[in-house]
Amino acid sequence: MATESQSAPATGDHDGNPAAEAAEAVHGHEVPAGVTEVAAHGGEGGGLPQFRFEYWGGQIVWLLILFAILYFLFARVFTPRYRKIIETRQSTIDGALEEARRVQAEADSQAQAVKAEIDQARANARRVVADANAKAAAELARSQAAEDARLNGELEEAEQRIRAMRDGALANVEAIATDTAQAIVQKLTGSAVTAAEAGALRPART
Repeated sequence: MATESQSAPATGDHDGNPAAEAAEAVHGHEVPAGVTEVAAHGGEGGGLPQFRFEYWGGQIVWLLILFAILYFLFARVFTPRYRKIIETRQSTIDGALEEARRVQAEADSQAQAVKAEIDQARANARRVVADANAKAAAELARSQAAEDARLNGELEEAEQRIRAMRDGALANVEAIATDTAQAIVQKLTGSAVTAAEAGALRPART
């Protein structure tokens, strides 16, 4: 009975705390006061603080502060740098395209100049060939004329030699004929005749 009278006031110390009563029921003895206070406090603080209404004000303030910081960073740091990178890249691309157009234009102009030079060279080559052909034809004509003149001269000289040889042959033939006539007359008549008389006896040449 003494034990029951001593434990009764201890039960009254819990003041109707369910956690303390449950701990006392499990262990079969009185729970210290500090433990009951911690248990009571833990029972009251269950759940995440983010979902407790009394913390929403501070969370909203911090969200606004973080949003302002992020907005400032994006507006003053990240976005200008990104825009600068984009502008630099675009300017680089535009410069490269402009340089490519300039190089293409220079290449086209150089190609046109080379084509004009080739056409001029071809025209000059055709003119040189035509001049060479004309000179060759003129030289050939001159050579042909000189050769014809040489051949005509040689032919004339040959004809003159032939005429001289013919005249000489004819003269020899007349002398032979006169001698033959004199011999024949002397043979037939027994008297000698002169060359003039023998020549008169020869038939006339046609």
